[in-house]
Amino acid sequence: MRGRFQRLLALGLMAVLALAVAACGGDDGGGSSSSGGGSGGGDLSGKIAIDGSSTVYPFAQAAAELFNEENPDVRITVGQSGTGGGFEKFCAGETDISTASRGIEDDEKESCAGKSVNYGEVQIANDGISVATNKNLKVECLTTAQLKKLWDKGSKIKNLSELDSSLPNTPLSLYGPGTDSGTFDFFTAEINGEEGQTREDYEASEDDNQLVTGVAGDEGGLGYFGFSYFEQNQDKLNLVGVQDGSAECVKPSAASIQDGSYKPLSRPLYMYPGEKAMSRPEVKGFMDFVVQNQADIAKAANIVPLTDAQASTAADEVKKAESGAGS
Repeated sequence: MRGRFQRLLALGLMAVLALAVAACGGDDGGGSSSSGGGSGGGDLSGKIAIDGSSTVYPFAQAAAELFNEENPDVRITVGQSGTGGGFEKFCAGETDISTASRGIEDDEKESCAGKSVNYGEVQIANDGISVATNKNLKVECLTTAQLKKLWDKGSKIKNLSELDSSLPNTPLSLYGPGTDSGTFDFFTAEINGEEGQTREDYEASEDDNQLVTGVAGDEGGLGYFGFSYFEQNQDKLNLVGVQDGSAECVKPSAASIQDGSYKPLSRPLYMYPGEKAMSRPEVKGFMDFVVQNQADIAKAANIVPLTDAQASTAADEVKKAESGAGS
């Protein structure tokens, strides 16, 4: 156990360094990394291709690193082309597991069905979409109504003081996910009332690291992205609380995300393993490992873990995916 704990601490440091490197060198087209390819160790071998959500990316990469400690002959590639981009590759048969920060949608289900791609849906962690500003742009709380006025289609708001005279009188520079991002889909649906409905005059990227870099480097920077990216960069960002209706203002945290009090921006995170892929021992072994070790993986990736009830359901969903009953 002591050795496992030391490895987790080391992995946590590696995750921080990985995010920092990505922040400097990422691009809008997403990116990928690979693990494994060594010799010796476990009995499993082969290749696993994973792609999808940039929010789930730190979790998937941490899972790959820990899995490779026991199974170094399995080569795992982890990409982050966005939830929508990941499903495109998955339904085309290009990947074994698709990661997502929202549930698969009807058109994506139809695309997979057209290519005879069956799959399981496994919740692997929790997340809350963080609204953040530049460290020097002090904003404690915004209501969901104010966020809608700011981000809705056709919005011309250029300054937070236009929402409330007590807010900073600083010209805004907005940063948010691109249209292939599950974070974009979820945020626009929950805040603007319709998925995909948004103002267009903002800096967009499916790479959350680029959004963090933009907000942190711009005096009037304001954006939204997955909670783990705030956690990794909280020394250079200001976290904004969200007030939903008459409820009190709540900031995202592990506790408020797990108990659902961070409304309406708490959400589940998923892995979608393909049925055919699950017939291969290395893919089944990886998914079993993820569910059995989700709390340790989440800790290493600064992602909010599952509750006990969610973990039990996830184990059942992996079994369904293996038997072909998941889709």
